[in-house]
Amino acid sequence: MTERYVFGLQEVDETRVALVGGKGAHLGGLSRIDGISVPAGFCVTTDAFRRVMAQAPSLDDEFDQLSRLDPDDREAIRTLSARIRRTIEELPVPADLATEITRALARLGERAAYAVRSSATAEDLPTASFAGQQDTYLNVVGPAAILRHISRCWASLFTERAVTYRRRNGVDHRTVHMAVVVQRMVFPQAAGILFTADPVTGNRKVATVDAGFGLGEALVSGLVNPDVFTVRDGEVVTKVIAAKQRAVRALPDGGTREVAIGAREQRQPALTDAEAVRLVGLGRRIEAHFGHPQDIEWCLADGDFQIVQSRPITTLFPVPEAGDQENHVYVSVGHQQMMTDPMKPLGFSMWQLTAMVPMHEAGGRLFVDVTRRLASPTSRAALLDVMGKGDPLVRDALETVLGRGDFVPSLPDTGPGGPAAGGAPAPVETDPAVVTELVERSRSSVAALEHDIRTKTGPALFDFLLDAFEEHKRVLGDPLNIQAIMAGMEATWWLNDKLREWLGEKNAADTLTLSAPGNITSEMGLALLDVADVVRPRPEVVAFLEGVEDDGFLDELAKLAGGVEARDAVEAYLDRYGMRCVGEIDITRPRWREHPATIVPVILDNVRNFGPGAAQRRFEQGRRKALEKEQEVLARLRALPDGDEKADEAKRMIDRVRTFIGYREYPKYGIVSRYFVYKRALLEEAGRLVRANVLTEREDVFYLTFQEFHDVVRSNQVDDRLIQQRKDAFRSYHALTPPRVLTSDGEAVDGAYRRDDVPMGALTGLPVSAGTVEGRARVILDMADADLEAGDILVTPFTDPSWSPLFVAVAGLVTEVGGLMTHGAVIAREYGLPAVVGVERATRLIRDGQRIRVHGTDGYVEILD
Repeated sequence: MTERYVFGLQEVDETRVALVGGKGAHLGGLSRIDGISVPAGFCVTTDAFRRVMAQAPSLDDEFDQLSRLDPDDREAIRTLSARIRRTIEELPVPADLATEITRALARLGERAAYAVRSSATAEDLPTASFAGQQDTYLNVVGPAAILRHISRCWASLFTERAVTYRRRNGVDHRTVHMAVVVQRMVFPQAAGILFTADPVTGNRKVATVDAGFGLGEALVSGLVNPDVFTVRDGEVVTKVIAAKQRAVRALPDGGTREVAIGAREQRQPALTDAEAVRLVGLGRRIEAHFGHPQDIEWCLADGDFQIVQSRPITTLFPVPEAGDQENHVYVSVGHQQMMTDPMKPLGFSMWQLTAMVPMHEAGGRLFVDVTRRLASPTSRAALLDVMGKGDPLVRDALETVLGRGDFVPSLPDTGPGGPAAGGAPAPVETDPAVVTELVERSRSSVAALEHDIRTKTGPALFDFLLDAFEEHKRVLGDPLNIQAIMAGMEATWWLNDKLREWLGEKNAADTLTLSAPGNITSEMGLALLDVADVVRPRPEVVAFLEGVEDDGFLDELAKLAGGVEARDAVEAYLDRYGMRCVGEIDITRPRWREHPATIVPVILDNVRNFGPGAAQRRFEQGRRKALEKEQEVLARLRALPDGDEKADEAKRMIDRVRTFIGYREYPKYGIVSRYFVYKRALLEEAGRLVRANVLTEREDVFYLTFQEFHDVVRSNQVDDRLIQQRKDAFRSYHALTPPRVLTSDGEAVDGAYRRDDVPMGALTGLPVSAGTVEGRARVILDMADADLEAGDILVTPFTDPSWSPLFVAVAGLVTEVGGLMTHGAVIAREYGLPAVVGVERATRLIRDGQRIRVHGTDGYVEILD
């Protein structure tokens, strides 16, 4: 039986991407939806493409060269991709393939006009839209011209923009193949694009229609501004009619051209309201068929809508599954935890199992449903107050949603909504022994876990862990633990509010909390300075560490002069802090103990930038500054009316904040200590599954939820396709930016500062650590890439506790995510670093190496050059 290279659109559907590419598969699926009209046509398969390419073995060498090029080397990509395209366009179409194509044309009408469209296997997938990366040719007439344009479509797999896009998205050129779609031309009165969800806000209940006269090319190419219709619940809610001065029309003998539109017609709407609503109805059918919001290209000809393309909108943030049709409002957990990267399934499922409140996953991130707390006046006020103190953007986003009127139902108060944040300090005595007792309770709990888990394997391990998670929550929920955390936070708020009211001083607590005792996270940064003190006087060790590239360096270190002492210093550090890492709330992230090379660049920065004894000196300087500030504040208060009373009250609060604010970081240390114990046991179990040939590699379990992992251990069977799907999904989630607040309609709400006291051109944020500093911006996305000098200002998306060792080397901090009491803010205050957090798109707006000025007291950043 001879191989077929041509299939009618009705013969394929969205399962045949490998055969007919993304566009062909989607068009085949569209043609099967009841009530949807798709222009008649056929697909030339990827097998045809492979057969033609096999005629030019020299292309293999050129693909090798292409895969080695830097995606930013535009000139080299332009030259090589042009050479590859020329080679492909000059390849002859085999006679039997040409015959099969001309027969298909004869069935549809040989002299008719056609659109010849590229359809690559890596385009229009649910997780990545490769829109516009390859070529489409309109109004092509005659078999010879169509064959020529099919060759051009094959070659367009290697346009400069397509090659660059694949390189940036990690797609191997050899794995992508090109099919071609050939369809009867539609000569429309109007054409355009329909988004079945609002592409800007993400709202799934709002559709937008862009419309212009003639062929849709005028809109896609940006030649004209379209009419824009916004449709919700079956009616046009807004519309903007543009002056459409030009259109693209088909020529009688083939090809297209731009034409001017008469002055009277320019302001006419391209669609009536009724047509826009009817089109959205068709879009909803298409969306339901594919299971994702769609970006749809349409034409209107003789009163009938023809659909010429539909692809998933891949930029929308997914909506948590609620299991009902009610309205829901979700707050991002990642913004509170300073980790907005996606989490793998084992990571987010274990955080859910150990969290104190129910959490919902979407896009690899976790969210808390706050709808009920927003519904009653008392709990709403308490929630907004807490959120506002932590991150004003979250509060503003919630108020924006509440301002919609009826989105959040109003419920009567059913009881107290919890203590109002910033009220009277929690009733725990200001006594350092309270902190000592809590730390000891946590250590004892972790030690018991380490002891008891050793003998647990198989299903018994998972039963043990479920019990351990309850103990985990018991430790976190210990009333004394909550009281101690709140005592430090509330004393901070009290000092900032009262000292501003009485003395006119902003953020006075920032200086008063310098070098507060017992902060495990700031101690972690200072302890790495002590490691640098051991390394610094040993030149052979320094030279060796500068060449470290893998994690086996500790054994090699011991062979050098002075290497045993250096190794022991690093080992002691890892014994205390090796369970930490960037993104540590995700148990699947590699810990420093697992990848000790991660901390080597920071040790070397400390060797270069500091002298011996820097840790002790720095801590002592901070402690002295705090004491001087305390004396100054109390003296100024005593000079006021009722000054002695105010000073006594402030002194009590200063003592309270210095007793408890350091403990604020310890519960997280306890959590990640337990997590590392869980992780080692789970990886041992995964190793057993690899040895039993159930899993290919241990890390595959990271793509299963805890419950799914448990099921695999019980059954000794795993769904390899599920693991691959999860890997693909996780990769795609990196392209998504999680919103601070998300509604069940899919609307992403990020909030605004609404301030008028920021200089023109400055970047607005939240002031979390007082002072002003000017210096070189170091934009660092990965801690392992840190290369810091004294006086640098760290600019990064977020800083969880693992970033603290970098704080000792910098003069200021700017982050995109954060609040007054998130980890980065607390440590910045401890170290006396001016810091502004919550600066939207800071890592894109500030260039590495630019001079910037950070206003940590007033909450903005100036770019100086």
